[in-house]
Amino acid sequence: MNCTGKGNPTVVVENGLGDFSFDWTLVQSRTSIFTRICSYDRAGYAWSEPGPKPRTFAQINLELRDALAKLGERGPFVLVGHSFGGSVVRNFALTYPHEVAGMVLVDAAFEGQRVGIGEKRTIRLGEGAKGMSIPPPHEAMTESNKPSAQLYKPPAQPLDPMYSVLPPNAQKWQVWAQSRPELEDAENSQREWSGEYFAKWLVTQQAGTLGAIPLIVLTRAEGGYRDGDADVPAAQMEKERQEGQAKLALLSTNGKQVIVQSGHNMELQAPDDVAAAIREVVDAVRHRSKPSR
Repeated sequence: MNCTGKGNPTVVVENGLGDFSFDWTLVQSRTSIFTRICSYDRAGYAWSEPGPKPRTFAQINLELRDALAKLGERGPFVLVGHSFGGSVVRNFALTYPHEVAGMVLVDAAFEGQRVGIGEKRTIRLGEGAKGMSIPPPHEAMTESNKPSAQLYKPPAQPLDPMYSVLPPNAQKWQVWAQSRPELEDAENSQREWSGEYFAKWLVTQQAGTLGAIPLIVLTRAEGGYRDGDADVPAAQMEKERQEGQAKLALLSTNGKQVIVQSGHNMELQAPDDVAAAIREVVDAVRHRSKPSR
């Protein structure tokens, strides 16, 4: 965990799938000017050792809460969740409501979101759930919940051009972290169990479940879908995306949506917009007001 800056409330970043703490370098440097901010790597990511399985939202939440407590970082926190991480921070707020003061969702995943599963096939998040009972989180590693014995080590891939905005050392870390075998093992478990949460949220009214905390939902302006790329028309995917993102803003009675001219990885492509949203929520928490934009 990397914490910089001073001031309250402390901001805590939850990454998307396959993303790392150093991907937030640009946002963190901007945010640390006006408050304290912590980015971290989930268990099995980058420098973090594998954690107990299954990798449920509850398990990830418990480990983050433990890490913050052991480092002496005091809440309530402003949580920032990107993509998959948006769902993780939602569950954190539902589980530990008194420890969350505000939230920024950065092009976050949502229940019912259509995602590709190969060969142009798509599935809506939550539809593939198996109805498994989500086990309580635990801190102890046992033989039954350790990572798979035979981990697949992916070959090193060329660095995606979008990472060129990062400092040279962070670009090197990106190539190294993506090639760690523990990453895919952790992510497979995360994908499997996230569906159980999405399924529950699909069938239960979610508006207002986060109370009245200041909430800003950052949504990219265009989904970028093209006809022929998936088993449903591009227009349908875009409609579902827009509707799902708009519903995220209703999770709090003090929430709103902001459209950003950016791709999915706003922490790299629109760091000023992300930092501005964080600042607005931080100011709203400090002054107990509504986001202004």
